[in-house]
Amino acid sequence: MRLLFRLPVFYFTSSMEEVKEQPKNTAKPKDEVVVSIKGLKKSFGKKQVLTDINLEIHRGENVVVLGRSGQGKSVTIQCLVGLLTPDAGSIKVFGDEVTKMNDDELKELRMKIGFLFQSGALFDSMTVRENLEFPLTRVLKLHDQHEIDERIDEVLEGVGLPDAIDKLPSDLSGGMRKRIGLARTLIIKPEIMLYDEPTTGLDPITSREISELILDMQKKYKTTSLIITHDMECARIAADRVVIMDGGKYIAEGTFESLHKSKNEIVKAFFKDIS
Repeated sequence: MRLLFRLPVFYFTSSMEEVKEQPKNTAKPKDEVVVSIKGLKKSFGKKQVLTDINLEIHRGENVVVLGRSGQGKSVTIQCLVGLLTPDAGSIKVFGDEVTKMNDDELKELRMKIGFLFQSGALFDSMTVRENLEFPLTRVLKLHDQHEIDERIDEVLEGVGLPDAIDKLPSDLSGGMRKRIGLARTLIIKPEIMLYDEPTTGLDPITSREISELILDMQKKYKTTSLIITHDMECARIAADRVVIMDGGKYIAEGTFESLHKSKNEIVKAFFKDIS
């Protein structure tokens, strides 16, 4: 059963749309906050991309951020893992302030975070097995071949591609590369997963399969996930909670179903083609 959180009313800023829902009997109380972002701002030259980002993500929750292209959705993720330095604001992960971390502390933090790139970011010259071995031997420094093989077999079974182990990325379809990219990210058993447009470039059927796989992997590995997308079907399938981004800030938040009924014109524009 998909995890639900008892969050009937949400606010990020004074202009945040209020979304009310009746509590469900299956809802669980709020768990530990693993990501807390407050007042995040980021500019590039004279262009202010993030104007006031505020967000809390609870352990085991799938949060989807929806926004138009060029809104800075991916910039938030890059600030979250310390790849970009924000101009202002606070980012806490597991209670620690990311903006004050040194290189060693950032490296330790990133060991707990998996990042699935749009492309899957596989090494073209390596087989699937070698791609999966890479983070185990280079990042986790594992040497026990039996443990390495067990982890590889487990994640390949999880993404439904055990027979692809000796194939090169060039032998795989776009959807298969996404699955292997996800497997390589999950193999280090991260506590947090960051997805940057995970269904981009895929046909509708494959996009749905990847979205369902994201949900399945959350249940299996108990990860906390932040999913950046403009794919409404992905949001419908994978999200416990959806956040709408516009003008460099989050303007509305709620379940997919509650936002679908929103009267806010910006929010309505995202759902206009959803039946």
